Amino acid sequence: MTVRLYDTATKETRDFVPLTPGHVGIYHCGLTVQGPPHIGHIRKEVVFDVLRRWFEHEGLEVTLIANLTDIDDKILAKEKEQGEPWWAIAYANERELHNAYEVLGCKPPTYEPRATGHVPEMIEMIQTLVDKGHAYAATDGSGDVYFDVRSWPAYGELSNQRIEDMQPAEDAPAAGKRDPRDFALWKGHKDGEPESASWPTPWGRGRPGWHLECSAMAAKYLGPEFDIHGGGLDLRFPHHENELAQSRAAGQPFARLWMHNAMLNLSGQKMAKSVGNTMMVSEVVKRVRPIELRYYLLAAHYRSIIEFSEEALAEAATAYSRIEGFVLRAAEVTGETDASRGIACADFVAAMNNDLAVPAALAALHEVMSDGNKLLADGDSSALRGTLASVRTMLGVLGIDPLASTWAESSSEDAYREALDVLVRGLLEHRQEARIAKDFTTADRVRDQLVAAGVDIEDTAQGPRWSVGGKN
Repeated sequence: MTVRLYDTATKETRDFVPLTPGHVGIYHCGLTVQGPPHIGHIRKEVVFDVLRRWFEHEGLEVTLIANLTDIDDKILAKEKEQGEPWWAIAYANERELHNAYEVLGCKPPTYEPRATGHVPEMIEMIQTLVDKGHAYAATDGSGDVYFDVRSWPAYGELSNQRIEDMQPAEDAPAAGKRDPRDFALWKGHKDGEPESASWPTPWGRGRPGWHLECSAMAAKYLGPEFDIHGGGLDLRFPHHENELAQSRAAGQPFARLWMHNAMLNLSGQKMAKSVGNTMMVSEVVKRVRPIELRYYLLAAHYRSIIEFSEEALAEAATAYSRIEGFVLRAAEVTGETDASRGIACADFVAAMNNDLAVPAALAALHEVMSDGNKLLADGDSSALRGTLASVRTMLGVLGIDPLASTWAESSSEDAYREALDVLVRGLLEHRQEARIAKDFTTADRVRDQLVAAGVDIEDTAQGPRWSVGGKN
C-alpha cells in the first residue's frame, strides 16, 4: 500500500511511510471545551475518522490521540459569565463533544487525554526547555514562563514566516517578555482566578499554556516522534508552530507529517465561536439526519473550504438518499451481505491513496452503483450480491453505510419519529377542524386520546405543538 498525503510543512504531496511498519500514530488537536461543538469543529473529527478508517481498511493498526483542553483563559471567562465552576463547564461540554462523535458515527479516539491530567509532564518539559536555554521565567513577578522564540532559529518553519513579520503573541502582556512574540509555556496564578485552576511548580502556582499541553500529551502517548499531527488549518499558526518549536527545542523529533483540513465557512468567515457564526451539531441534526450531515462534511476534499448554506446541506441529503436507496433496494433482493468481504474498486482505492481524495472516491462509488442498478433491473441477484458488498465496503470506509449497526439503529428511530409525527399531526388537524366548527366535544375527545397516549399538547399562537415526555 502506498498512500500519498499532503504535508503542510513541506507543501508537498509525498508517499507516507509509517515510522513503525504496520502501525500509524496520529495526534490531532481536540476541542477547547468552553462550549459545545459546532459543525466547523466536527468537520475535523470526520476527516480524521475517515483517514483512520482508510488506514485500518488497508490493514494498519492505528493509534489516534485527540486531546481535550479543559483549562484555558476562555473556560475561566465562562466561569465568570455562567457562575458555574470551570471544571463543571469543561466537563459538560466534553459530554457534548462525545455526543457529537457518536451521533455522526465517528469512532472514539484510542485515547482522549485531558490537559489537567498531565501537568507533571508539562512541568518536566518546561524544565527541560529552561535548562537548554529556550525558556525563561518572566521578570515582572507574574509567575509566567515563556518560550524564547529567538533561541530557536527554525521558529516559523511550519507557517513559512520570519519572526520579524509576526505579530506579538496575545497570550500574555509583553511586559515580562524578552520579545513580544515569545509565547507562554506556563501562566502564573492571577488574583481573582480560582485556586482550583492552578498547580504548584518551581516557578510558583499557575496553569499550563495552550501550546505546551499538546506537546506534552503527544509525547506521552505517541513517543518523541510519531507519524501524523493534524488539526484545522486555523491551528497551523500559532498553535502548531509553537508546538513544533518547543518540542524540537526540547530534543524531540515530533511529527513527521502535518495534515490540516480547511475551514467550514459561514457568510465568508470561518465558523467560530469568536465571530458568533456557529451552528451547533445538536441543532443541525434536527434539520437533517446525522448520516446526511456526515456525508455533507466529508463529500468535499478535506483541504477545500466548505461554504455552508442550507441549500448545500439539502443537496447533500438528496445525494446521500440516492446512495441509501440503492443499498436498501439491493439488500431487499440479495438478503444479508457481509460488507467485510467486499472489495473496493480500483478507482476508489486510487482516490483514497491520493491524499484522501473523497470526491473522486465517491465518483468511483457511483460508477459501481450504476452497474448495480443495471443488475437490479436485470434481476441478477447473484452478481448484485458482490456489487452490494463492494459498495458497502466503500461506504464503510467513509462511515456512511446505511446498513451498519450505527446507522441502522438511528434510522429505525428516525422512521419511528417521522411516522409518529405524521399520525399526531393528522389528529391535531382533525382537532383544529372540530374547534373551528365549534364541535368542542370532538376536539376534547381527540385531545384526551393524545394525552392518554402520553402526548402533551400546547396550544400556541402559531398553532398546536406536541411532545412526548417533554421532547418534540
